[in-house]
Amino acid sequence: MTRRLGILGGTFDPIHCGHIDLALAAEQALRLDRILVVTSNMPPHRHQPFASAYHRFAMTAIAVAGRRAWRASDIELRGGSYSYTSHTLRRFQERGYAPRDLFFIIGADAFLEIGAWYEYPAVLDLAHFVVVSRPGYPSADVPRKLTALAGRMTRSPFEGTDRAEPRIFLLDATTADVSSTAIRQRRGAGLSIAGLVPPGVHQHIEQHGLYTTFPPGRRASDAPEGPAAGRMHGED
Repeated sequence: MTRRLGILGGTFDPIHCGHIDLALAAEQALRLDRILVVTSNMPPHRHQPFASAYHRFAMTAIAVAGRRAWRASDIELRGGSYSYTSHTLRRFQERGYAPRDLFFIIGADAFLEIGAWYEYPAVLDLAHFVVVSRPGYPSADVPRKLTALAGRMTRSPFEGTDRAEPRIFLLDATTADVSSTAIRQRRGAGLSIAGLVPPGVHQHIEQHGLYTTFPPGRRASDAPEGPAAGRMHGED
C-alpha cells in the first residue's frame, strides 16, 4: 500500500494545465508516493457537467498517462450518487489508509469555500489538506481569510506530516492561469485552447467536438446525462 497518497479531485470538465500544476506542486513539496486524480460524479451545488462522465474520465486518464506515480481514479463515478470529499476520504480509510497518509490537494481559491462543504469541519480531520496558490489567490492569504483554521496551517512542507491530527499545508507555487469555464467559453467562441490543456486532452476534445455549440459527429450517448456526472468540491 502506498503510504503518502495525494488525491486531486474535481469535475475535470475538462482537466487542464492548472490542475496538473496543483498536483505537481504537492507531489514535489511533500514527496508523495502516488497521485490519484479523481473524476467526480454528481455535483451537489453546481451545474451539471457539459461533457459526459465517459469523456471527463477519458480526458483525466489521458492527462496522467506517462506520469509514473499518477493514476486516474473512477471511485467517485462508480458511486452513482453525489460526490462528497468526506465520503471519498473515508473510502480510502476503509482500504487501510490513516488520515495522516492522505493528502487532499486543492487550489487556494476552492479552499476558501471550505465552510460550505458537506461535513465541515469534520472533513478536515480525514486527511491532510494541501492548499496550493492559484492566480489571484496566494496561499499566504489563506490564514487571514480563514482565521478560524489558521492554527492548523503550516507553510513548512514536512512539519506535522507524521502527527496524529491532519494539518493544512500551504504551498506557494506557480500554477497556470486557466479554468475549465474559460476553456469551454473559448471552445464555444471558436478560439484555440492549445497550451491550456495537455496535448492529448486537446486532441480528445477536438476529435469528439466537445464544448462546441454544434459539435461534429456528436452522438446522443456522448451528451451530458443530467445526474450522471459531477464535482466533488468546486475545483475548476
